[in-house]
Amino acid sequence: MDLATLLGLAGTIAAILTAILMGGSMDIFINGPGLMIVCAGTMTVVLMKYPLSVAADAMKAAAKAFLNKTQTPNELIEKCVELSNIARKEGVLGLEQVEIENQFLKRGVQLVVDGSDADFVRKMMNTDINQTIERHEEGQSIFKSIADVAPAMGMIGTLIGLVQMMANMDDPKALGPAMAVALLTTLYGAVIANVFALPIADKLALRSKQERLTRQLIVEGLSAIQEGLNPRVVDDLLKIYLPGSQRDAEENNDPQPDAA
Repeated sequence: MDLATLLGLAGTIAAILTAILMGGSMDIFINGPGLMIVCAGTMTVVLMKYPLSVAADAMKAAAKAFLNKTQTPNELIEKCVELSNIARKEGVLGLEQVEIENQFLKRGVQLVVDGSDADFVRKMMNTDINQTIERHEEGQSIFKSIADVAPAMGMIGTLIGLVQMMANMDDPKALGPAMAVALLTTLYGAVIANVFALPIADKLALRSKQERLTRQLIVEGLSAIQEGLNPRVVDDLLKIYLPGSQRDAEENNDPQPDAA
């Protein structure tokens, strides 16, 4: 669970609700026509831009902004060093019995066990990385589109409210509801764009960057295993993917891997 995303979202909503409640009743900020224009209008316009299947996948991908189940680079480095030790002692066929949690690493190890050459393994794994990143970018683009469309629909709602207000200048009772639509649709559009859509798009972009890094680490680890490099060399090679300060800490604190 990504606490930063949850805390940020909850804190922002709490700040907005607190400001609303301190200034009066919550009821005056709920407007059916305004919500319909912005929420329904935004979703239908976004559906016009993308295939339904892509939009549905993007909604599933949004969960990655709140859930972070991927293994850390340190865990993957330890696993690659473990596999390197096994491969040197028992040969690559010994890797077949190893339990591997990361599915990308598991597929790569299976290619190695099947006897695929290093160039083929690297090509297959890099193709997988590129396809995955493309899917991630589609999800990000949908949330960016929501962020673009929601304020625009808010402006459309504002214009509708102003037209209704001007058309009923002789009826004071009709001015209030029309003005509420005009103002609240702008608020709804801004909240959807800046509290939900843009932060989720940015967090998905960060997740995509992290996943590319860890998968490239795995590809390098598999190549090193196929080359039969010393596990200590594999460890040093893969630590290049760690941030500088973390790399130094690992080198100072971690025991040296078995160099069998």
